Amino acid sequence: MAQKTSEKGLNGAAAPVVTEPGRVRNVVLVGHSSSGKTTLVEALLAATGTIPRAGTVTDGTTVSDHDPAAVRQQRSVSLACAPLIHQDVKINLLDTPGYADFVGELRAGLRAADAALFVVSAEGGSSGEKIADATISLWEECAAVGMPRAVAITRLDHPRADYDGTLEACQDAFGENVMPIYQPMLADDGESVAGLLGLVTLRVLDYSKGYPPEVGEAEPEHLTPIADDRNTLIEGIIAESEDETLMDRYLGGEEVTADTLVTDLEMAVAKGNFYPVIPVCSATGVGLDALLDGLVNGAPSPLEHDLPVVTGVDGSPRPPLTCDPDGPLVAEVVKTTIDRHVGRVSLVRVFSGTLRPEQVLHVSGHGLAERGHPDHDADERVAHVYSPLGATLREVAYCVAGDICAITKSGSAETGDTLSGKDDPMLMAPWTMPEPLLPIAIVAKTRSDEDALAKNLARLVAGDPTLRLDRNAETHQLVLWTMGESHADVVLDRLRSGGVELDTEPVKVPLRETLATTAKGHGRHVKQSGGHGQYAVCDISVEPLPRGSGFEFVDKVVGGAVPHNYIPSVEKGVRSQLERGLVAGYPVVDLRVTLFDGKAHSVDSSDAAFQTAGALALREAAAAAQVTLLEPIDEIAVRVPEMYVGAVMSDLSGRRGRPLGSESEADGVHSVVRAEVPQTELIRYAVELRALSSGAGTFTRTYVRHEPMPAHLADGVRKEHTK
Repeated sequence: MAQKTSEKGLNGAAAPVVTEPGRVRNVVLVGHSSSGKTTLVEALLAATGTIPRAGTVTDGTTVSDHDPAAVRQQRSVSLACAPLIHQDVKINLLDTPGYADFVGELRAGLRAADAALFVVSAEGGSSGEKIADATISLWEECAAVGMPRAVAITRLDHPRADYDGTLEACQDAFGENVMPIYQPMLADDGESVAGLLGLVTLRVLDYSKGYPPEVGEAEPEHLTPIADDRNTLIEGIIAESEDETLMDRYLGGEEVTADTLVTDLEMAVAKGNFYPVIPVCSATGVGLDALLDGLVNGAPSPLEHDLPVVTGVDGSPRPPLTCDPDGPLVAEVVKTTIDRHVGRVSLVRVFSGTLRPEQVLHVSGHGLAERGHPDHDADERVAHVYSPLGATLREVAYCVAGDICAITKSGSAETGDTLSGKDDPMLMAPWTMPEPLLPIAIVAKTRSDEDALAKNLARLVAGDPTLRLDRNAETHQLVLWTMGESHADVVLDRLRSGGVELDTEPVKVPLRETLATTAKGHGRHVKQSGGHGQYAVCDISVEPLPRGSGFEFVDKVVGGAVPHNYIPSVEKGVRSQLERGLVAGYPVVDLRVTLFDGKAHSVDSSDAAFQTAGALALREAAAAAQVTLLEPIDEIAVRVPEMYVGAVMSDLSGRRGRPLGSESEADGVHSVVRAEVPQTELIRYAVELRALSSGAGTFTRTYVRHEPMPAHLADGVRKEHTK
């Protein structure tokens, strides 16, 4: 039960504390950018008295002001937690970014939440605009994990607002059982929304005099316009009722009480079988109380939500978790940020047990080594536990199972890590993260910036599992793989705001070189400069090998023309030249080099001299042979709605892609297009596919082989290398 007493935070603000998981609701707000999510969160905080007015938290900053990069770019790019109390229940509102680039933040919110509230703007409904494909993809994302959902239609006060059109668009996009439970009531001017009429309860919420509303009963003239919508809603609720006799009784003419309908509605919502729609206006307060009531009564508590699977840190099985404050401590870091004043801040969802200050925790992180997050296990002491509100941290005495809190200054905890008891360390199954597919090559401006760049990169990668850091051994570039242009902009801004001077450069694709024909080469390295000279002569032949064969060195020297102890030196010189390249600076592969003759001097020959001679012989052979540039080929699978299949296939053909076919998915809405495409054509494909498919397209890529690059493109690479 929520306590009336609260601990004081860093700035004196009160923080709610709960002792029972049943008195917690964790709700993630999902929606396209500019749908009004953050504004709605701030309005709900103000309506419950958590903040003095909409738009500020207790320290005067907005809920989204936790990220300087977001403030400068006027967009919310990070997950933010905003707790409030309504009907003696703590609601943790998790505000997620609406930009597709930040789907990692969305998935973190889904992991921490037990229900999702989709926020859709009523603006544009009158022009027949549909729900954005990206928003539909988010709905499918929630459906895939069985997340209960509701819809809030916002911005009812906008001049272009059309509630009915937006509701119809939501029903078309999200499917069955998306039904309104309130009907907007217009003011006397016939345009603005002044109240709501409950379709189940037949109660009127009148906001004409402000918030909170005056509550009354519907008048007879209100009932006729809503009759069809009310009957449809009642039939939908009864269809989801666990009372199998209720539909027969209703069809037989029996009156179903409002209390029965409300109870069945709340159960259907909590189970994820019914999706209520509530009209809301953040500016006027219309619907805020109805939405809060719906979240308290319809969203499941942590006790009703399935918990992630846990094992020992060594993978050994463990009993399933229960949301018990007295159980073993198991929590997860769902978000890591770096605060300018307090350092690393970890947003934590507690799944079992109770997290307390001065507690020694075991921090386990496994499964993301390929993205720059090496496996780690460490014991750390938690000094303080906080309730976060935007950028504000308010200290609390504990955080029970089902609740969300923050801890600071952890030296090893990263996003996705498991926190558990020191004596019984556990590991939670990680959530699925999307693969970053837009590369950005970065370089420190000066040598003195290199250390600062390395430290800041380590912090960013620790907090953002959708980032991948790649130090490419072939191209010698430091490459950050990001989710898209907006993600890349924010990452670079954060690096620069950390005092790092850096530049970006074009991303290099790891090409390779090989020989297309056989040839011979003569390497002669003779120098006399007083004292010991340098003398080495070798003759080699080269021939291409099948793709993937690598490099072979064959010794066919006869008669000791090259002393046995210098033959490895020739091979070493050849290998060194292969790594440096022959015409464009890329490694040479799939080649056999045969040493068949040479000369040595009893005094002046040396290991270094024969290494140089071997390299010279290979370069001469390359000049006589035809050197071919090989480019890497990826197999990609592009998932898009059916309507974009033709455009995607045409675009891939323009990228020198070879189609492998397409197949429709079981949902009848999406198709997967497969093709082989050169990596040079995929550097910006993450951005271009999003534009091509209105944000609904995704793709995966897998390296398959290297193959010859077209001559005109290879010539351009050679000329660039010559410059």
